Amino acid sequence: MPKRNRLTLFILLSMVLGIGVGYFIFSGTSPEFRASFSKNIKLLSTVFIRLVQMIIAPLVFSTLVVGIAKLGDLKTVGRVGGKALLWFVTASLASLLIGMALVNALEPGKFINLAKTDTAGLQDLMNKKQSFSVQNFVEHVIPRSVFEAMATNEILQLVVFSIFFGVAAAAIGDPVKPVIKALDALSHIILKMVNYVMNFAPLGVFGAIAAVVATNGGEIFRFYIVYFLYFLLGIAILWTVLLGVGFVILKQRLPLLLKRIGSPMLIAFSTTSSEAVFPKLTEELERFGCKDKIVAFVLPLGYSFNLDGSMMYMTFASLAIAQAYGVHLPLATQLTMLLVLMLTSKGIAGVPRASLVVVLATCAMFNIPPEGVALILPIDHFCDMFRTATNVLGNALATTAVSKWEHSLGEPIEPVATV
Repeated sequence: MPKRNRLTLFILLSMVLGIGVGYFIFSGTSPEFRASFSKNIKLLSTVFIRLVQMIIAPLVFSTLVVGIAKLGDLKTVGRVGGKALLWFVTASLASLLIGMALVNALEPGKFINLAKTDTAGLQDLMNKKQSFSVQNFVEHVIPRSVFEAMATNEILQLVVFSIFFGVAAAAIGDPVKPVIKALDALSHIILKMVNYVMNFAPLGVFGAIAAVVATNGGEIFRFYIVYFLYFLLGIAILWTVLLGVGFVILKQRLPLLLKRIGSPMLIAFSTTSSEAVFPKLTEELERFGCKDKIVAFVLPLGYSFNLDGSMMYMTFASLAIAQAYGVHLPLATQLTMLLVLMLTSKGIAGVPRASLVVVLATCAMFNIPPEGVALILPIDHFCDMFRTATNVLGNALATTAVSKWEHSLGEPIEPVATV
């Protein structure tokens, strides 16, 4: 069995084991023992959460700087880059708004009440919560020191520094290519670390699920069914919007594009990795009629800046966790979170479960209990399959749209028949 499939199997088995152990504790022990057990077993999820937190800063910095530096001379590529960024920003906002609207309308997180697992801790968290103000927002945006931002995982401050660093590197050009190459290698090292850290996911899942079930009993089970179905509804809405815009731009050629990218989307769906299909997607877009120069520029940029499915999920997951823990977020705070995700989502890569890194950082920034990330991890693999396929669709549409706007969309190139 492939390693990724084994990990998924272990996560599912850990979920089942956590449910069994937690339900046994809930039904056969005293409330005092349940509270003690939940507190101790939750340490497993704490270990996993802290392992994820340790890679947030280098992951965001390295991937975001490399993505911006690939723009090259901003004056030379300004026109094409501007059109691409216009699509990316618009699609990102649409994705985030769909996730936010869906969670507020359907409230999937309220199917469980996690606040009672640690009432005192939640009250302490709310007491420490700072009220939103312009001063607090500016302090969260502008870093005093990049090292302080890295040490404290102030993700938005790190994004600001990375943007300045990446733009400066692109402006200097050739002399900084060794630095960008080194950061590119660093990003690959960090992504490899992500795979290592995910090996601890079964322990985190077991600890989180066992603690919750031991405290809440069987009512926890309803959450995953509702959460997944509501997420699929959001994906369906997002696909409708993307395909609608794609039809306006491509007209009758849209079905051919979907046929071309069908195979890459299936691979991405089954492996939960959009990076795994990058070479194949490049080939299919060029066969569709996109100029190789446009594909070579827009598609890599899209992999850093245009992850529509992931962004919709990050809003959906963050707000659902807040609802589950009874953390009320006013509309102004939710819009602020949307803008934060708009920036932080540009620093993630198309690898399995990378979205959870940003969800974790966002939860911490808005005082949402981070252990909620471990809670949704059992269903995340299935959500990841759909959001990864959506990422591939969004990047294919972005590349073809820019090609159309640049009058660089030629006739389809059929593969050469072999005897």
